[in-house]
Amino acid sequence: QVQLVESGGGLVQPGGSLRRSCAASGSILSINTMGWYRQAPGKQRELVASISNRGSIDYADSVTGRLAISRDSGKSMALPMNSLKVEDTAVYYCNALVTTLARGRANYWGQGTKVTVSS
Repeated sequence: QVQLVESGGGLVQPGGSLRRSCAASGSILSINTMGWYRQAPGKQRELVASISNRGSIDYADSVTGRLAISRDSGKSMALPMNSLKVEDTAVYYCNALVTTLARGRANYWGQGTKVTVSS
């Protein structure tokens, strides 16, 4: 069983900063890509940022320059979020493409944590 445990999130004022973290645990053989998605009320879930095991990084256009995804280790990642805007308000989900003996390569999700940007 693979678990993705998220930390960080909460309420912040516009222009403020937060740091999100995600750590994977379980019977993991390898992790390819890890990333963060978000879903705002009434909208579809969208990719915020992703990082491969080789360090290849992608950002959504709306967050480029304000977020900096990194892999702390093979099984964890961090996402400092700066210059936050009201439109960044959403539930943020950690995601990982994980290989295990039981399921082979499969997609896993964290529990989701709300980030609210408001004055």
